[in-house]
This record gives sequence, structure tokens and C-alpha cells, in this order.
Amino acid sequence: MGIARLFLEWPVVRQLRSGDVLGRGPAVTSKQTRALAPRTTTADRVVQSICPYCAVGCGQRVYVKDGRVVQIEGDPDSPVSRGRLCPKGSASEQLVNSPGRQTKMLYRAPHATEWQSLDLDTAIDMVADRFVEARRHAWQDIDNKGHPLRRTLKIAALGGATLDNEENYVIKKLFTAAGAIQIENQARI
Repeated sequence: MGIARLFLEWPVVRQLRSGDVLGRGPAVTSKQTRALAPRTTTADRVVQSICPYCAVGCGQRVYVKDGRVVQIEGDPDSPVSRGRLCPKGSASEQLVNSPGRQTKMLYRAPHATEWQSLDLDTAIDMVADRFVEARRHAWQDIDNKGHPLRRTLKIAALGGATLDNEENYVIKKLFTAAGAIQIENQARI
């Protein structure tokens, strides 16, 4: 490439030559920049979701390519957020694709020093068995004066603020039906 040709490719010279005096158009973009395409255009499919961070429930559009999340943006069709996301919601793609993300159920037996991996079905069965056993073992049907109690003090629930009202309502009903009376939510603490 000659010196004259190299000189003509300088951004300032390209600006003046093309009429883009303010340098806001194609005169100041490199070949590499012109070759870039948004990740949203290369996605195989778009899935609607809800942001996992708080109880607001902002809508998200999750762009997937080859079974991997490539971009997450606000969903303009969401009546809650109308396409907007806070900084944490905007960064939720990093949460999904983080190399440190746990994808297996881990269990540490009592007095053990090491964690062991469990499949999801085994872990859910363990939790359900312990829940039922705690309820059965500590059920209080009546007090010493014969008044009905129908409760257990061995089960407690602490809800999180990342759940929406409907999810918290169902959890409250589940634990109340199981006889638990120690039910609280992070939002009230």
C-alpha cells in the first residue's frame, strides 16, 4: 500500500473526503466495526422470561444460539417494565453463563467434610421425606387443656423477596396447610 493511499485512509482525511465533517458516520468506523453484528440478530430463538433478581418481575427477552444464552434484554411487551431493566437485570446473562455457576445439587451429610453430588430427584425426595418426618414427629393436635392446636413447631418457612406475590401466597398456603405457624418473609424483616 502506497503512502498516498495510506494517507487517504486516515480517519480525519476520510471525514473530509466523504463530507462527514463531524465524524459521526461511516468515515470514522473501521472495517472491523462495520463487520460486527448484534448478538440478537444471530440468535436461533428468543424466549420470554422474568428477571430473577427482585420481586418487581421485569420482563426479559432471552436470545439463545445453539442452546446457549447469548444476550438478555428488556421485553418491550412486558406491562411491568416496558422493555427496561435495571443494571442487575441487564447483567443477568453473566449469571447464566458464569463459569462459577453451580449446576449440580450438592449434599454434605452430617459430620462429613466433603460435598457429594446428587441428582435433582434424589435431592427433592430427601427434602420431602425430612419435611414429612419433621411434621409427623412434632405434630401437636391438642394442648394439655384439650384445646385444639393442629400445628407443628418443627417446620418454619422464610420466603424471599425475589418471589412475586402469587408465589409467596402459594408458599404461605402450603406451609399453613402443613401446620406450620412460623412463616415469615424477607420483605418484612
